[in-house]
Amino acid sequence: MTQQHSLVFDYQKGNAMADRERQFMETKSAPLASSRFSFAFRIPLLRFAGMLVVSLATSGIANAAPAKPASILVTDHGWDDGESLDVTFGLSAASTDPKSKVVYYLVQRAGEHGGLYKDIAKIVPEKSDLARGVIKFVADKCELGEPYFFRVKAVAAGGVESEFVESTEAVRPSRQLFAGSRFWMGAITLMICGSVVFYIRQARGGRDLKVRKIAGLEAVEEAVGRATEMGRSCLFIPGILDMNDMQTIAGLTVLSRVSQQAAEYGAKMEVPTSKSLVMTAARETVAAAFLAAGRPDEFNEDNIYYVTDEQFGYVAYLSGMMVREKPAACFYMGGFFAESLILAETGNSIGSIQVAGTAQPAQLPFFVAACDYTLIGEEFFAASAYLSGDPDQLGSLKGQDVGKLIVAVLMIVGCLATTLADLTDADGIRAIADYLRNTILQSSS
Repeated sequence: MTQQHSLVFDYQKGNAMADRERQFMETKSAPLASSRFSFAFRIPLLRFAGMLVVSLATSGIANAAPAKPASILVTDHGWDDGESLDVTFGLSAASTDPKSKVVYYLVQRAGEHGGLYKDIAKIVPEKSDLARGVIKFVADKCELGEPYFFRVKAVAAGGVESEFVESTEAVRPSRQLFAGSRFWMGAITLMICGSVVFYIRQARGGRDLKVRKIAGLEAVEEAVGRATEMGRSCLFIPGILDMNDMQTIAGLTVLSRVSQQAAEYGAKMEVPTSKSLVMTAARETVAAAFLAAGRPDEFNEDNIYYVTDEQFGYVAYLSGMMVREKPAACFYMGGFFAESLILAETGNSIGSIQVAGTAQPAQLPFFVAACDYTLIGEEFFAASAYLSGDPDQLGSLKGQDVGKLIVAVLMIVGCLATTLADLTDADGIRAIADYLRNTILQSSS
């Protein structure tokens, strides 16, 4: 009995000891498991915290305000009519760095200090501005004698702005005697006018001024002679515009030459018109030409007549008359539009020798394609000087060529300077190109 009880007690004691050992092991292992759990999550948390700090730091740097302009100076713009002021503001040392984050400078203007400012310009700094550390801006559309205040601020990417730099004293625009913006316009005008006067004096003095031969005008004698040999008429059409157009006046100048040649050869001259004033002027022109040729009695004013003001009614009459009478020579000198191709093709179909001249660029291709000779552009307006040989007209023509030469030289120099500036990025060449574009060309506009 005692032995059995002792065995049961030993068994229970052993179980109790085993339970205490199990609880001890669980107690020892719990901190280890907890430390493993904490270590497993500690590294990602540290990484996230580091990224958050970097992001906040970067965001703070990116959103930092740019450096404000160092100074501002407002003065009256010289050589103008009192509508402009010069605004000059200096750049801070940080802003002159080519890697500066300043996108543009905003310029504002007001009529009183601390009043309502309005935006007048957004100036993007260029490399030359950064190199000088100064930006100069001309504020236009000012009122003569009125006070103005200005302020400028720098604006970075994202719309982040610096503080304003303001002018504290009112500046009033004043009017000068001469407008400097028109200086080059005046200089070029004086050169052209001086050239005209010089060549007129040269022509009056007996100097032979060489003028390039114009094939269409040289062919007048050939065309009238052919009409005389064939016993058919010469048809002259002065366009469909009235006497207030320069093309009509230039056409009547050629009509004088053609009429004089027809009077000398004894050919019939027919001039149908679409305007009554053109008819009157054409009659006077032809009568004077026949008188100059010594045959005033052969002039017949009925051959210069009015048809209609209606464009295609006029063209329909001319086309029918050309097909019926078959003139040997057709002259189209004046302002033409859609009727140019109809007339030229009709004359071509009847075998006439055709000479055309107009200042309408859209109609020149049709005349070139269907006519034997065509006066292109300024050849048409130079016909008067070419045919008359008058010293004053020849001198004017030669002087105008000097103006064309000046324009051509400026265009070539400007194109070369702009190209070289883009290729070499040289500040000196770019300054020349900018001066030609912004000063000389704008003064002539």
